[in-house]
Amino acid sequence: MGWAAVTVALLAATPVFLTRGDVTPEAELRSEAEAAWKALEARYVTEAGGEPGRAPGTIALQRGEAMLPSRNGQGRPGVVELRQGTPGVLDARLRVALRHELAHQLLWWACPASAEDRLFHEAFALAVSGELSEWREAPYQSLSSASAELAHNPDVDTPRARRALARVLNEDAGFPKALTRRLRQCQDGARWTVPLSVDELAGVAVQAAASATVVLSRHSGEVLLAEGDIRTAMPYGSTLKPFVVAGSTSPPPVLSPRADVAEWACGERLPGKVDVRTALLRSCNGYFLDWEGQGRAPKSFGPWGAVLSAVGLSSEPLDMADAIGLRSTLRLSPWGLAQAYRLLAEARPDLMAVLADNAARGTLSELPASKAYAGVATKTGTVRDADSRPRLGWIVAVDDDLVAVVARPGKMPRAFADEVPEVLAKVRKKRSGLDAAKVQVLGLVPPGAVEAQCRGSGFTLEDGSPRAIPEGFSKLEPLVSKGAAVCLGSPWRVRFPDVPAGRDYAGIFTWLPPPPYKPPPGVPTSPNALKARRGSDFVFRTTRLQYTAGVVAAEDAALKGEAMVALARVVAHNERHADSRHPGRPVCDTTHCQAFQGTVRIQPEEERALQLPPLRWREWLPFSQGGQEPWRETRPRDQVESLLGTGVTAVRFADGRVHYLHTKREGGAVFDVTESQPCEVLRSALKLPACPRTAAFADREVVFEGRGQGHGEGLDVEAAKTSGLASERILERAYGSTAVPR
Repeated sequence: MGWAAVTVALLAATPVFLTRGDVTPEAELRSEAEAAWKALEARYVTEAGGEPGRAPGTIALQRGEAMLPSRNGQGRPGVVELRQGTPGVLDARLRVALRHELAHQLLWWACPASAEDRLFHEAFALAVSGELSEWREAPYQSLSSASAELAHNPDVDTPRARRALARVLNEDAGFPKALTRRLRQCQDGARWTVPLSVDELAGVAVQAAASATVVLSRHSGEVLLAEGDIRTAMPYGSTLKPFVVAGSTSPPPVLSPRADVAEWACGERLPGKVDVRTALLRSCNGYFLDWEGQGRAPKSFGPWGAVLSAVGLSSEPLDMADAIGLRSTLRLSPWGLAQAYRLLAEARPDLMAVLADNAARGTLSELPASKAYAGVATKTGTVRDADSRPRLGWIVAVDDDLVAVVARPGKMPRAFADEVPEVLAKVRKKRSGLDAAKVQVLGLVPPGAVEAQCRGSGFTLEDGSPRAIPEGFSKLEPLVSKGAAVCLGSPWRVRFPDVPAGRDYAGIFTWLPPPPYKPPPGVPTSPNALKARRGSDFVFRTTRLQYTAGVVAAEDAALKGEAMVALARVVAHNERHADSRHPGRPVCDTTHCQAFQGTVRIQPEEERALQLPPLRWREWLPFSQGGQEPWRETRPRDQVESLLGTGVTAVRFADGRVHYLHTKREGGAVFDVTESQPCEVLRSALKLPACPRTAAFADREVVFEGRGQGHGEGLDVEAAKTSGLASERILERAYGSTAVPR
């Protein structure tokens, strides 16, 4: 088509311009508007490759009211408002403002899908209005500083922002190539899901994403591996789709794919009906967009929006395209994404089960590394540019113990899929004992007296939905009464009347009341003893390594070297053999099991201990503080006889038991019976420092003498500290050679 023909066609498409006499002269203003419109349409046809598909409407040209001093024009669809300095004079400033605002009118008419893309609108208007030459005369501005200014002012509504935009546009000698691509997108009628970015407009990576890797413990929440800048927020691609599903209050729909819609291009052999499982595994954008189109999709991730905001999501999504990362407007750091997935894994194991199929049937299938993802839930995400080239790839991986987030610039997730299993293996090789350990905690404290504070972001879970916990200390019992309580970004701080300063607990609390407890005959029945043997309503989950370190610190905070290695191995072993203490329940945190007073800093000896093979012993292994420090204690005779019986004589202690003669009377006969019971029964009930060596009975008192601390069975910690032996020899001496693998 020649220029004359184009002109004829465009003349037929020129809108009707209406004036009302407040900008003069009116005829000249209308003539100027018509000429500007023809030039704008000609540019559109040249760049878009065709004429707009519908005729323009009426455009009113009028004087602006309440305009900012920095503006000479403003508008909305069908209305252009202008600032006229001198009545009757259409000066150069007003003519430029007219062309600028008519450029917006053209896009509202020819490309309505781009109406919300402010950067695209302003870039086009600036490029076609003749303003660029004016901005070129401004002082030099680097591309990076221009990008920063536009990020600070995305509406481009200040002179500084327009100067920055002009700087970016000047990267192209002619008409900006990015605008040409977008105008062709308008002409093709494609959905405008990804807004124009500064990077795309400049044709260079102004704010290029960097590689980042972060691995968290699902149990303790601690960061186990951090490579790159894990705190920098970046566009997240499709990685938040599971949170859309989790945020739905009604079952997600089953939808029919639309073959003519690009967002439904979700791999080969897509079934005729797509459910949410397939949509997640195939990462089908079309499913989520059509779900929103039905009006039933959750807004802003539903209750999970608060979680994502707490871990750093840049803002709430305006629509589904924002939420599922089709637009790169929202950002989240790798650290924040890992924290969110930690909570999601705790709340929605059903979703994790779906994502565990991703390597077999989803976006990571049919790869050499696919088999390495067995049992690992994964979600991928890709951030693309306008040419559909990958700007940033994401893989989130969640297994029984770890949450890993890996981000790689310029790569599709499938291109670095082999890295993630290697990352998980690297973390496990570096630190053992990352599997879960559960412990009944705070059983000696009334449940209503326990308070907890999350210094990060705390949430309780109820029926798979999170609820934010208020700042400050709260009663722990109501927090866990309906589900788990999880603290993201820090340990819990737990306090009660005896410990007002509080203790750290890096892990997850749940509520699991024990069954009623009835002590067997001969077991101490003091109130504390009954509480200890009953167990606790609170169950705490952390890593085996964190639990082991907490017990070792509670036993002897100054312990070091081979003695610490030996004790740590015993502690970890006992956590796996708690059934003898509390059948069917986790180990407790009192001396009835192993004292545990919260999580502490892990020592190298404890890490080394858990890297060694498990002990072969199949039972609970006792240990005590031990030592040889002499002690002497006096107790009432009637208290002792309430435990051993009246008429007790010849009391002696050997092999961890108390042996004695008990006088009995039957049928007029009087005789002595030899009896014995575990020394720990006597020691615990009488609160003696250790199992005594002697007991002297007086009229109303019994004097006990002994050495060291604790029940005296198994591993003697004080003796281990001074033995100078390697941990294997310490354990052999305490339990026999079968306790240590050769």
